[in-house]
Amino acid sequence: MTATTRELTRGQQVVLGAAAAVMVAVGVVGAVGTYSNALEEFHREATAAGVVAAGEGLTLILALSMLGLTLLGQSAPAWVRVGLWLAPLAACGTGLALADTLTEAAVYGATPLGMSGAAEGLGLIARRVVIYTTGVDAEAQRRTANAVQQLAYHQAAAERHPDPDVQQASLRTAWKLARRVGVGDHVLGAALVEVQRGRITSGADTALAAMYSAAEAPAKPRKASAIDVLRERFATMNPQDAIRLAADALPDAPPAELATLLGTYGVAVDAVAVALTLGQQPPEYEVHRPDAAAHQQVSALEPVNLQGAVEEAAAILGPDAKAKQIAEHLERSRRLLVDEPYIRAALSRAAKKQPGEAPAKPMEGGYA
Repeated sequence: MTATTRELTRGQQVVLGAAAAVMVAVGVVGAVGTYSNALEEFHREATAAGVVAAGEGLTLILALSMLGLTLLGQSAPAWVRVGLWLAPLAACGTGLALADTLTEAAVYGATPLGMSGAAEGLGLIARRVVIYTTGVDAEAQRRTANAVQQLAYHQAAAERHPDPDVQQASLRTAWKLARRVGVGDHVLGAALVEVQRGRITSGADTALAAMYSAAEAPAKPRKASAIDVLRERFATMNPQDAIRLAADALPDAPPAELATLLGTYGVAVDAVAVALTLGQQPPEYEVHRPDAAAHQQVSALEPVNLQGAVEEAAAILGPDAKAKQIAEHLERSRRLLVDEPYIRAALSRAAKKQPGEAPAKPMEGGYA
């Protein structure tokens, strides 16, 4: 995201300059007071100056270091941030150690806060000026990046870690980290305000346009057709009443035609319902059909015994037929299973059979 650069106005420069001057004055007074207290105890100017440099001076150095890093678009390391908290406490502790009485402890402990507070205030205002003019808050970016990195890790662990307990712990941690993303980021806050301002402006414009624009002319009522009017009337009628009304209008129409006609007006009925309502019976027809011709009959084979069947097959196949051929013919035609020895025996008996004698003629008179 590109940062938006701005410039301080004349009034802002004057106010910030005056505030910085007041802070410098307070810091100088606090440093002089601490120097005087240390000189009173040690009676050596170099030692008193070292006490001031080690306490308030260290705070000033850390504040200027953080300012320089902010100007470079970089976040301050942890020891700088921690030092800005510990240096004023160390200066106050030194003042308490120099005191001989409770009253001196209260004075000596509070005096270093003048220069320490001035150094902290000057560094804070300078950083805010840099953020305002450059649009880059390195400290907020550092905090957000750290929170996002931890959030990504815990989300991945909550989804794919093999240990269910670790998944639950990472899920809870991820929700806690989600609250820290963007906290203290003034650039992000300003961007969100701009987005919300645009939405509010758009909504207000829509509301005002709806309030002050001319009202639309009411649409002219559409003329209803006869079919629409009948549809509305039939929609409130009993279907049987609609059937009788249609039958009165078309007394010669068959039920199927009445059902089709009522369907065009939104009355869903069929021909059977129309006929039942009107008490009509469907026409009956008699169909006379001639008797169908008899199916072609297949003449049955004459009944014979096994000997006769063999002789019949031999007569059909010819004198040169073998016993095996006769057996196959009997199986096909008569569904008889006859072995070859029997066929040969039957043929032998048929060959030995003598033809029958002719009947004697009747005697013609006298005696023979």
